[in-house]
Amino acid sequence: MDKSDGNGGAKKRVMVTFDIDGTLIVSTGSNSNRLHRQAFAYALKQVFGINDANIDVIPHHGSTDPAILLNTAVYYGISSDLAAEKLPEMKSKMVEYAINNAKHVGEGLEVLPGVDSLLDVLSSNNVPVGLVTGNLEDIAWIKMEGLGLRKHFSVPNFGGFGSDNIDRGELVKIAATRAEKLFPGGFDLRVHVGDTPNDIRAAESGGAIAVGVCTGVFSRAELEMASNGTAIMLLDLTDSKGFMHLLGF
Repeated sequence: MDKSDGNGGAKKRVMVTFDIDGTLIVSTGSNSNRLHRQAFAYALKQVFGINDANIDVIPHHGSTDPAILLNTAVYYGISSDLAAEKLPEMKSKMVEYAINNAKHVGEGLEVLPGVDSLLDVLSSNNVPVGLVTGNLEDIAWIKMEGLGLRKHFSVPNFGGFGSDNIDRGELVKIAATRAEKLFPGGFDLRVHVGDTPNDIRAAESGGAIAVGVCTGVFSRAELEMASNGTAIMLLDLTDSKGFMHLLGF
């Protein structure tokens, strides 16, 4: 997005990426995030014969799907070497399940307040908008499509995903590289929005401004502790005008 400074000066180029779970959408009810959870269980069942695997046996908020697969497999008695060897197969099985059951993606998920409006405002102002998430890419876009949000994201879609790297810290950099190829000329400002300490650290290590939102399981204090002191904290994403002001609009 080229933005005039209002005084005839150089234009400012801005891009924004968002985490998904806990930032744009929230898990609800007894079937919370059902499709995604079932995809994990299906992969572990198909590859290792583990019945009824539950990712809640490990800490996973702010992690990547590959890391969750590895750590859950190890919890259920699979050696770390074998789990790593079978990781590509597990990821493939997760995607297979998600694609085959995409019609159920909305079960146990809701769009958080203000998100649809904010994404619409960003899109209307031609701000490049992408994802940086630990979700595998196919699953990420299935969620966005199923919950009616994909229409707000830049086309071609871009981002950094758990399918790209197990280390969340690399995903902001990957998204930036992809965006710069789609929108030549680079950016004066890159912003990443997320609800976990890992989002804050990933943004800052990837050269983006970190915006923490307190819409997930972590408190403002926990998000601030993860920052080098430059992160911006928001209660939620309901103030579109305020968010655009942060970008210089």
